[in-house]
This record gives sequence, structure tokens and C-alpha cells, in this order.
Amino acid sequence: MKQNILFDLDDTLIYCNKYFHFVQEQFADLMTTWFAPFGLTKQTVLAKHSEIDIAGVQIVGFSSEHFPQSFVDTYRYYSALHGRSESADEEALLWKLGLSVFEQETEPYPFMNETLESLAAAGHQLHLYTGGDPAIQKRKIEAAGLERYFRDRIYIRLHKNVEALKEILRAGKLRIDRTWMVGNSVRTDVLPALSCGLHAIYLKQEREWDYNVLPIADAKPSGAFLTLSSLRQVPSAIDAYLTQG
Repeated sequence: MKQNILFDLDDTLIYCNKYFHFVQEQFADLMTTWFAPFGLTKQTVLAKHSEIDIAGVQIVGFSSEHFPQSFVDTYRYYSALHGRSESADEEALLWKLGLSVFEQETEPYPFMNETLESLAAAGHQLHLYTGGDPAIQKRKIEAAGLERYFRDRIYIRLHKNVEALKEILRAGKLRIDRTWMVGNSVRTDVLPALSCGLHAIYLKQEREWDYNVLPIADAKPSGAFLTLSSLRQVPSAIDAYLTQG
């Protein structure tokens, strides 16, 4: 039975979080240098930045300006807290640093092409559902050569939630019982898919963005709900489920 399979992009098909973590470490180094007289630690800076970052995402979604703004907002928070004068040059440096995360190379996860080719060869229809700035996401999609698998079935949204997913399902007239969501984010991939009654595959990563981490123990799937550790496991896992059914 042919299936509709929606794939997330960042940290499902291509690397993403490791670049954000790399830039965050640079941000924390700058902050602890500038605020050295006040005893600011990297751990404290990263925790506060995570708090500000997540709060902003929930309001503006995955806008490309949000991440550099979260650096500036964290900087301003500590400047006010310690009575340190704000510097336009320092803020400009933080803004540039935040934007640099979107200039990193596009690096596929192991077995990306093999996985997509296997599923396409089996007759399944592949869809790409990603969150972020359209121009940035399109650039990554092109760099990874993904158009050949997804063609016109590529959906880019600033907010990835239940409402966005339902709109995609309606527009594509996708049957719920024959549609899968494959992604690394519990918040934006797994839980919305289960809420819509889809099959879901959670590709668990070793180091996840705090925003994506939510409890899933109480999730009540209508169909399949699988946790895998590698893309290469996806085709056989879907095949095994369909065979058993």
C-alpha cells in the first residue's frame, strides 16, 4: 500500500542544530569576556539565551531575524541587570554572529539519499515540510539536491504546528491513515502528527534544541508511532508496519 511520507528538513535530512550550538558557544564566549567583572558564566548565559530564544520563537516563529535578535536581547538583559552601558558596536557584532548560522554549509545526514531513493522506488509519495525563512530553507533544499525527491511537494512555514499541518493535509487531500510524519522535533513534528491522526516516526537526536523537547510518554497514536535513531531505518520500519497490518 503506497504511503504519503512527510519529512522534516533540519536535523532530519540535513544537519542544523550543531551549527546553532557552535554559534551559541561563540556568543557565550563574547558575553563572559564583556561581563567578566560581574562573574557571568557560560552556563548562565546559555540558559538565559535559551529562555529568551524559546519565548521569541513562540511569538514570531522561525523568522531568520529572530535568532540574532535573541543574542541582542540577552545582551541587553545582562547590561540592564549589571548596569553596564550598551554598545552599538557590540550589538552589531552579535547580530552578525547570529546571522552567520544561516551561512553554514548544507551537510546531509548519513544515508539521506539512500533513504529517499528507497522510499521513492517503493512507490511512496514524498513530501518535505520544514519551518523557517523561505529564502534560507529553499537555499538549503537546493544545496542538498532535494527537489528531485519532493518536486512541488515542498511546504515551508514560519510556524510548524497542528494548524499548519492540517492545512497541508487538506490542500494535498492526503489520507490520514496513509500519511506519515518523519522528524526529530517532538514539538513541531511528532505531536502535531499524532494530533492529526497520522503515523509518526521520531528520529531522536543526541543533542536537541530545548524548544523541541516535550514529554511524549502520554501520546496516544491512532496508527504507528516509532522511535528510530537513523534515517536508514525508516524504509524498513515503514515496510514492517505495513506488512504486519
